[in-house]
Amino acid sequence: MNQELLRIVDNIARDKNIDKESIFVDLEEAMVSAARKHFGELDSNVAVHIDRVSGEITAFKDEVQIDMKQLGRIPAQTAKQVMIQKIRANERDSIYAEFVQRKGTIVSGSVVRYESGTLIVNLNRRAEGFMPRGEQIMGQTHRPGERIRCLILDVKEVANQVKIILSRTHPDFIRKLFGLEVPEIAENIIEIRALAREAGYRTKVAVASLDDKVDPVGACVGVRGSRIKNIVDELGGEKIDIVRWNESSQVLIANALMPAKVSEIALCFELGKATVVVDEEQLSLAIGKHGQNVRLAARLTGWDIDILTPDEYNQGIERLTSCIKSVEAAEDTIIDKLIAIGVISVLDLEDVGTEPLINELSIDAGMAEKLIAAAGEEAKRLAAEPKKQAENLLEEQPQVEEANTENKQ
Repeated sequence: MNQELLRIVDNIARDKNIDKESIFVDLEEAMVSAARKHFGELDSNVAVHIDRVSGEITAFKDEVQIDMKQLGRIPAQTAKQVMIQKIRANERDSIYAEFVQRKGTIVSGSVVRYESGTLIVNLNRRAEGFMPRGEQIMGQTHRPGERIRCLILDVKEVANQVKIILSRTHPDFIRKLFGLEVPEIAENIIEIRALAREAGYRTKVAVASLDDKVDPVGACVGVRGSRIKNIVDELGGEKIDIVRWNESSQVLIANALMPAKVSEIALCFELGKATVVVDEEQLSLAIGKHGQNVRLAARLTGWDIDILTPDEYNQGIERLTSCIKSVEAAEDTIIDKLIAIGVISVLDLEDVGTEPLINELSIDAGMAEKLIAAAGEEAKRLAAEPKKQAENLLEEQPQVEEANTENKQ
C-alpha cells in the first residue's frame, strides 16, 4: 500500500479544506500530463488511476502498462507544477465557497499590516481580508497582531485571487453587533426597525419589541449599560442612541430627536417634510454638533426635518397668513387647511404646487394658481432680503469709517 501518498492527500485535504476526491482526480490528470510530455505525444492515449484505498498507482499508454517511476525528473517536475496549479485553484474555490456564504456576517481576525491605507486582516490560516480606507472607522488605528471584528461586505474573485472585502463602517456591522450582544435580537424578540450611522461619531438605532413584556430599549442597553458598553468599546467610543420605534411618524421623530424635547411637529406628506418646533434652550441639543443629531434623525425616520424655534414658527405662519390674505377672494379657512397638511410657510406652499390644493383641500383651480403665484412672489422677496441687507451694510461701512476719521482729527 502507498501509505505515504494517502497521508499526503489527507493532509492537503484537511489543511486546505479541499475534497479528497478532487485531489486524487487532479493527481491523475497531473500524471497524465507528465507522461504525455515524456513520450512527446500530447494527444497520446494515456490513462492513470490511483486506488483510493491502497494508494497504488497504475498507468497505461495505448493500453500498455507503464511504470510512472521510470519517467524521470522532467516529467516529475511537470506533474509537480500542474499539481500546484490545480491545488491552488481548488483552494481558491474552497475559500470563495466558504466566505461567500458568510457574506453579511461578522468575522474575527488578526491585523497583519497596512498597504497603501488598506488594512490586511488574517481571517484564518488560508484567507486574508482587505479593509479599504473608506470601510475603516475614522480615527482608529490597529496594530499588527490585534484582534478585531469586521463585517464581510463582499467576496469576489479578482485576477486568480479571492478578495474578501471587510468593513467596520457599514450600518449592518452595528446590526450584527447588536445581534451578538443582545440575545433578544438574535431570537427575533426585538427587531431593529431602522438604523442611521455616521461611523466613528454617532449612531441612532430604532428598536421595537414583538413581546409586550420585553422593553426593547432596556434590553439593548443591558443591566447598568453592560450590553451597549460592549458595542461602544468595539467601535472605539462611538456614541449610540437607542430609539423606541413607533408607527406614528410624529412620535418616532420626537423619539429620534432625543435627548432634545419637542414642543410640536407638523408633517407635510406632500413634501416628505417634518417641521419640528423646540424651545430656544433645546435648539442646540436638537440640532446637535455640526447638525449631527437632526441629520441622523432625518435618515432614521425618512423625513426631511426642519428645526424651528416658536418665534420662527410663528413668523412663518404670519407671513403665510399675510400672503393668503393678499389674494383677492381667498377665504380665511384656507390658512387652517394649509397648516393641517403641514404647509406652514410660503416656501412650503410654493413647493407643494396646485395639485394638492385642488385634490386634498378642494380649492378651486383658479384660486389655487393665484395662491401659488402669490407664494412665489413672496418667496422671491424673502430671498432678496439677505442680499439687500448685505448691500445696506456695505453702503453704511464707508460712512462709519469716515465718521471715525473725523472724530480722530
